[in-house]
Amino acid sequence: MPNFIASSLKELSFPFGNDKIKFLWQASGRNERLIYTKNEEESFFLVVKGGKNGVVVKGEKLTKPAKVGLLQEALELFKEQSCNGVISQAFAVKKTNLTKKVSEILSLEEFVPAFCELKDKFKEIFIEIGFGSGRHLLYQAKNNPNALVIGIEVYKPSIEQVAKLARANVLENVRLINTDARLLLSLVGSNLVDRVFLHFPVPWDKAEHRRVVSTAFALECERILKLGGKFELRTDSKEYCDFSLSKFLEPTNSKIEAFKNRNLEVTSKYEDRWRRQDKDIYDVIYTCEVESGESVLAGDFSFKEKTNVKNIIKNFKNFIIKKEDHFLHLEEIYTINEGEILLKVAFGAFNKPEQCFIKISDEKSEYFIKKPILIRENLAAHELLKEYLADARDN
Repeated sequence: MPNFIASSLKELSFPFGNDKIKFLWQASGRNERLIYTKNEEESFFLVVKGGKNGVVVKGEKLTKPAKVGLLQEALELFKEQSCNGVISQAFAVKKTNLTKKVSEILSLEEFVPAFCELKDKFKEIFIEIGFGSGRHLLYQAKNNPNALVIGIEVYKPSIEQVAKLARANVLENVRLINTDARLLLSLVGSNLVDRVFLHFPVPWDKAEHRRVVSTAFALECERILKLGGKFELRTDSKEYCDFSLSKFLEPTNSKIEAFKNRNLEVTSKYEDRWRRQDKDIYDVIYTCEVESGESVLAGDFSFKEKTNVKNIIKNFKNFIIKKEDHFLHLEEIYTINEGEILLKVAFGAFNKPEQCFIKISDEKSEYFIKKPILIRENLAAHELLKEYLADARDN
């Protein structure tokens, strides 16, 4: 994360900035301050945190803009206008694509409208989870020009590199998203996808709950795949292969094939490494043989009731409410002024949690900068949050 360390800060008087970048207000937490920042169309927080060796100023992870150059520009201006001496700096502002929108890369918020527009323009839809260097994804995109190829990856440098390669090869059917695959699949409509690829995932032998494959994942693949659509796992872990077989036997009418040391037209850098070490490679291929009903969600993320900010401040503590398939974690509170606060929360499904900020006054509460994704577990957790705010009003 781009950051710098300053000897100290000047006294801040909000708002300040320049014609392009605005620092609008701050919210003070127990150990840090959040600086609400706007650069062009993007809004995000800077984090200011004091320490023994100076004041650390960095981007806030949850609200980090998709174009990291916008964050770097904001840090540079904040440093110039607000700091007394810079001890160290871990970023360099460059006039590059870091400040430009890249069509191949989508945020999670952009995915749903983009997918709705693109899905009817292509005959097939492929999804690859954890594409790494992109060798397999780019091969599929090049050899299937009528397929929309969606890549999901948690490592941002991989996304940026593969986007460059897709652009260099004029592959206009590639879209890349930095998110948890389980969350993105829940946003895809039923019976739409032709192929789902999961090649060489981290096996997590000592932490099965962290694996991509689970019963819920298998059922989600069954839902989004077309009749005859396929999920393909490729792994060097026999244990992960067996585990995945057991999970994909749980959906209705499962048809599963398993292979050992099958040769494919394209291999990943990981497979090349395992082959050189004479390791076995396993494939599990699940074919969908059912047509799923469309999942319909009713509800929204609005807050219609009033609350009491003073009571929230007085009684706030870090705690978790756990239900059978969802949870709410109140993580931190920040004071904007006497009548406004920010709450930082994590909530939703245990295997695909989300984090959000809620801006709260006595009269109005709203998710701030980033709204939750519309999935069932998030809606259920939102109801827990509404109950918490109602209790603060009444007690």
